[in-house]
Amino acid sequence: MLMLFTLAAATAAADVRLDVPYVQDGHPAQKLDLHIPDGDGPHPLVVWVHGGAWRAGDKRGGPFRPLVREGFAVASINYRLTDAAPHPAQVHDCKAAVRWLRANGRRLNLKTDRIGVWGASAGGHLAAMLGTTGDVAELEGDLGNAGESSRVQAVCDWFGPGELKSMGHQSGPDSRIDHDADDSPESLLLGKPIRDNAGLADAASPLTYVTADDPPFLIMHGTEDKLVPTRQSRDLHAALEAAGVDSTLRVIEGAGHGFRPQEVLPDVVAFFDRTLRP
Repeated sequence: MLMLFTLAAATAAADVRLDVPYVQDGHPAQKLDLHIPDGDGPHPLVVWVHGGAWRAGDKRGGPFRPLVREGFAVASINYRLTDAAPHPAQVHDCKAAVRWLRANGRRLNLKTDRIGVWGASAGGHLAAMLGTTGDVAELEGDLGNAGESSRVQAVCDWFGPGELKSMGHQSGPDSRIDHDADDSPESLLLGKPIRDNAGLADAASPLTYVTADDPPFLIMHGTEDKLVPTRQSRDLHAALEAAGVDSTLRVIEGAGHGFRPQEVLPDVVAFFDRTLRP
């Protein structure tokens, strides 16, 4: 049963472990912060993936603390940015983090069969990629714990790109980004100009991999987003529904590339409570 959600609650996690490497002798970005709540476990786990156009951002400071107060463990992860490596390095890192958490979950008092993922913007894209590519061998990478699954059991996608090649033509005249430019976030992610590499853009898009066995999704997007067109979330939701996946789309009137927490966090907590608790 969902516990009372209160933004004013201030209970801290009982155990916070910072900068834990999830790849042995790996890149400096391949680390996570683990927040384990008070109370008896094992705890369901949510992986937070930060945004920043795949070229900036950090695992500290995400909006995940209400989840910890509600009894969820949260692993906030960093991953290689585009100045270090192009796609699929970011997906490889996220999957490696999930595999590491599964491999070490018992000693950390985590439910390794109850892992959700939540991200915003570029992090929403990576969260959706984790949700739709659980069985795509070429996106697993070779970063360790190969015997563990990278599948997740729930995805919360906040305004993440769903189909990279359509970002440009879906953007209106007031878009703050030329998505088809050689130096756009999408081109930097691919390591090549997106306008000349539609196939590579498809290979880096969650929409490409949607299948009926994908986990439940909660997708949230503002109508006034000037960075990622709202159509991106509408199209991903439609594809998930067409495949028979449990998908909920909440379009927030007047919201831009971000939300007021009190308007959306109760829905996030309720979603993970429904999908990750026994």
